[in-house]
This record gives sequence, C-alpha cells and structure tokens, in this order.
Amino acid sequence: MTARDAGAARGETVEALEARAPFRFPREMVVGLLLVAVAWQVVSFFVPPFVVPGWERILTTLVTLRLDFVLITLARVAAALAVSFALGLGLAVAMYASAPVERYGRPIVRLFMAVPVVCWILFAVLWFKWVEFRIGFVLVVVCAPVFLVDVLDAMKGVSRDLRDMLRSFRPTGAQFFTKLILPATLPAILTSWKINLSLAIRVVTIAELVGAVTGIGYGLVVAQELFSVAEVFAWTLILVVILFLAEAVLTRVEERLLRWRT
Repeated sequence: MTARDAGAARGETVEALEARAPFRFPREMVVGLLLVAVAWQVVSFFVPPFVVPGWERILTTLVTLRLDFVLITLARVAAALAVSFALGLGLAVAMYASAPVERYGRPIVRLFMAVPVVCWILFAVLWFKWVEFRIGFVLVVVCAPVFLVDVLDAMKGVSRDLRDMLRSFRPTGAQFFTKLILPATLPAILTSWKINLSLAIRVVTIAELVGAVTGIGYGLVVAQELFSVAEVFAWTLILVVILFLAEAVLTRVEERLLRWRT
C-alpha cells in the first residue's frame, strides 16, 4: 500500500495528501538533458572547438563569468514582470468592467503586440537616455499585453451561470471579483506567468545587447567581440538554467494553488 492509499484509508482529503507530497524527481527531464549533453560532447570531438566547444572548455569558462551580471539581469526581469503583471491585471479588470473601454482598448493592445521586439528596442534607444529605463520599457511593453489578453479572456470565460448565481446573493464589486472572477482566472494567470517568464528572459538579453554595460546580454556582446564561443555557450547555459529553475518554481506554485484540479 502506498502512502497515498494509506492516507486515503485514514480519511485524509486529496488536498491534504497533495500538500504533504514530496517533490517528485524529474527523472525523464534529467535523462533527456543528459542525452543532449552526451551528444554535444561527442560532436565536439569531431569539429573544431571554435564551432562546438567541449564541456570541459565551457565549464572552465563558466566559473570565470561575473555573477553580478546574472543578478542584475534577474533583478531587471523580476521588476519588469511585477510591473507588467500589475499593469496587465489592472487594465484587464477595467476592460472587463466596461465594454466601451474594451472596445477602444483592444485595437491598441493588438497594435502593441504587432510591433516586433527589435522595433521596441530601437524606439527605446531613440526615446530614452537612461539605460535601465530603456530595458524596463521594452520588457513591460512586450510582457504587459500578454498578461492583459490572457487575464481578460479568462475573465470573460467564466461561466454565466456561476456569475448569475453569485449575483443572486447581491455581492459587492470587490466580493464578486475576489470570490469568483479571480479564483476562476487563476489557472490562466499562472499560465501567463510561464509564458512571460520565458519571453522576458529572451527579450532582456536582446535589450541588454544595445547600450547596456551590465547584464548577461552585455556579457554576450563581450564574448562575441572576443570571438569566445565557449563564453557564449556558458552564458547561454546560465540562461537555460535560470529558465528551468524559474519554471520549476512556478510549476510547484501551480500544483499548490490548483491542487483541487487533481
């Protein structure tokens, strides 16, 4: 009998069992990544190191990279995502509450989402002098519309029967939002965070390539100028690890908040 079966026999709820469940080792993911690493090393034996450097060269370069660049990039991403989420959520609530605001706001949001990231970076360089504001502007203008669209669509997707049922109790606007709309849109909010997390990590490196003198993007520029392929792969490896760890944290949060779905 498993621990889950034993807990069920004692009358414990599924929520309690999931809350006590230990972290499951991601065996399939680790095996897949190891296969990729082995294949990379095998290829490095047959091609020059300036094309595909071996792991010994990449790891040697990895320990020489500046840790403060990584922390600066993480701080930029975290701050921009927080601002983007607050802005996107606020505008989504405004559009949900007012049909005219949605009718006039939707085309503007589509316009923002249609502009390529490279164009936003060029606009930021031409418009703003402060580097940090440039990077923050690019991240917010790219990520906030994603939050807005995902949250608004989730709000509008809440069952009409549930909305009518709750309105029969004559709730206040705050109660209607916190008791029904927000819990119902929570899965979409978490999914939007996953999407924007990956998007922000990719965008911030591009934004740091132009004008910044700190961060992972600047480190990639320096590596390119020095023709150091191993350093480029080392910075890339750091970005991949950051994304994997952040997604693991979000997945764990999602499992805790949405354990009722199991």
